[in-house]
Amino acid sequence: MMRPVLVAFGRAMLSQLHVRMLLLTVLPFLVSLAIWGAILYVGLQPLIDWGYAWFVAHDAFRLADSVLAPIGAGFATKVIVPLLAMWVLLPLMILTALVFIGVLAMPIIIRHVGGRHFPQLEKRRGGSIGGSLWLSLSSFVVFALLWLLTLPLSALPPLGFVAHLLLWGWLTYRVLAYDALADHADKEEWRAIRHLHRWPLLAIGTATAFLGAAPTLLWLGGVLSMLLLPLFAALSIWLYVLVFIFSGLWFEYYCLEALARYRMQPPMQDIN
Repeated sequence: MMRPVLVAFGRAMLSQLHVRMLLLTVLPFLVSLAIWGAILYVGLQPLIDWGYAWFVAHDAFRLADSVLAPIGAGFATKVIVPLLAMWVLLPLMILTALVFIGVLAMPIIIRHVGGRHFPQLEKRRGGSIGGSLWLSLSSFVVFALLWLLTLPLSALPPLGFVAHLLLWGWLTYRVLAYDALADHADKEEWRAIRHLHRWPLLAIGTATAFLGAAPTLLWLGGVLSMLLLPLFAALSIWLYVLVFIFSGLWFEYYCLEALARYRMQPPMQDIN
């Protein structure tokens, strides 16, 4: 069951080293950076000011100190508002990178993988940019709500890390599996592949979420992450773009191989 996943992983690794795929990180990164540079410049300080006012009005600093001090993290009370502001913005940065990968990068990834490795696979074009954007936004609404609900787990890093890992894995699986099949599969084939291969696809999403933990860890730096926010934000966006492009390659290789085998035999006999 896992062999096709590992084969697709190896092929994605080799493709990621291709000059075209490395250059592909540049445009989504620059667009995301321009958008988020403007947002942070205009909106970050008002968000922090609102957070401080809310904490003061609700006596939340005392409550935070009573929770954090017993576990040796009382120092975090002094920077908890900026840290929470950054963690609220983080899922929006993830969405930005994911949308731009779907719109700007996935068509190039599809041509790169499909043209080089699956030239005989018929394109039935069951997906669309509109469908991709709708799936991205609707999935993100669920993702963002669950992300906010699990924010308190950030005080307990192992639990917070696992929760956010699973959330990002689910989001990546939902969005990139659709994009990977948008050109080649019709709607019925897309639904069948998603159903028959849901666990391998979720495994790929979770694995790439683990790779994406690197930019998330940048936001755990406390005071340092607050002082170096512009640098950390830019580096996080670039790393997310890089991981999403690798994820797109991994999903593309797996999904096109699964589709090719699906068309060669009755769906119920698909053994993957």
